[in-house]
Amino acid sequence: MTVHRLAARAFDARADDYDRGRPGWPSDAVAGLVDRFGATTVLDLAAGTGKLTRVLAPLAEVIAVEPVAGMRRVLEAQLPDIRTLDGTAEAIPVPDASVDAVFVAEAFHWFDPPRALTEIARVLRPGGGLAVLGNHAADEQPRWSVELFEVVLAHRTPEAEGRTRESSPWREVLEADERFDEITDEDAPHVQHTNREELVASVASFSSIGGLDEAPRVAALADVRAVLERHGVEDVAIELVTKITTARRAGG
Repeated sequence: MTVHRLAARAFDARADDYDRGRPGWPSDAVAGLVDRFGATTVLDLAAGTGKLTRVLAPLAEVIAVEPVAGMRRVLEAQLPDIRTLDGTAEAIPVPDASVDAVFVAEAFHWFDPPRALTEIARVLRPGGGLAVLGNHAADEQPRWSVELFEVVLAHRTPEAEGRTRESSPWREVLEADERFDEITDEDAPHVQHTNREELVASVASFSSIGGLDEAPRVAALADVRAVLERHGVEDVAIELVTKITTARRAGG
């Protein structure tokens, strides 16, 4: 299974921006999931630059699987002691029934859901847990954040159309898959402490912007910076909600 060409191009080129600008994950909520699953060995699937891997590493033995070379480069530099493998969700390079839990952060919308769930079910031990995480803006956002979103929409590459968390059918596919049960949804509040340069880096790492050719990408980021400067955004704390869907591998 090959990686979607937009993801491969954007994330490979903008891996350092991704690591610098993207928010992390609520450590208490993640620790609660590991404890709930009774997990001692976990798989961080589509681990990116290791934003979630960093949180998981003190809690369990972690195997990180990431198909994009640029992302793996950053992950391996930041977390040299973590076992990091080249692989996709549709072809996970670990043995059958070898992990207690699979974590997927900000990535399931890039997967082929039926094939990915087949592989996840294969590598999970019976009764093992699946956790799918996504960071979302809180309901009330400042004006500068709204304008930033408008800039992204105005500049994004047409290739990004239909490739969003909201458009992916993965949740419906999971519900219909008899290999998984105990499906639940929960929210965890989270705060990203960031600044102007990190916000520009975050937008640069979006596939819809990072996948642009050089000139339009530079223009998009100039507009992003202009919004932040106009609103006097320097150091900020952004209220986030981490939406978490969990499931169990049936048969435990």
